[in-house]
Amino acid sequence: MIQKTLVLLKPDAVERALAGKIIERFENAGLKIIGMKMVWVDKEFSKKHYAAHVSKAFYNPLETFIVSGPVIAFVLEGIEAVELVRKIVGPTEPKSAAPGTIRGDFAHHSYKYADSKGIAIKNLIHASGTIEEAEQEVKLWFAPEEIHSYETVHEKHTK
Repeated sequence: MIQKTLVLLKPDAVERALAGKIIERFENAGLKIIGMKMVWVDKEFSKKHYAAHVSKAFYNPLETFIVSGPVIAFVLEGIEAVELVRKIVGPTEPKSAAPGTIRGDFAHHSYKYADSKGIAIKNLIHASGTIEEAEQEVKLWFAPEEIHSYETVHEKHTK
């Protein structure tokens, strides 16, 4: 099944100049970018994106982090894209992420460290967790005219 999913490169990924390396991993897996932009998230938009977490103890540090610098938002499309992207990204806590995943290779925080410093976990990237979440997040971050349709070489060989 062809799916769309949202990916955000958080301020730590942008500031560390990891965008190219991270995007390459998704493209190498046969996923295609159908929408992309750089955004400086404000507190109001943060509350919309993280609506399920606003009342949780970790929200304020998370908000402080996500508004601290630019975010690269993009929509990926491909076969079972939601699950594939999550597999490539790795678990939320970088300490638990296996080598070969984005977080396992590039992120260095743990929940314990972040909690001890009163900061959000710096885990580089957000990826939609479910098909339903992906649909909601794509609509929140992108207008229909910002999503593009085209065929890649990968698609020509997976028909």
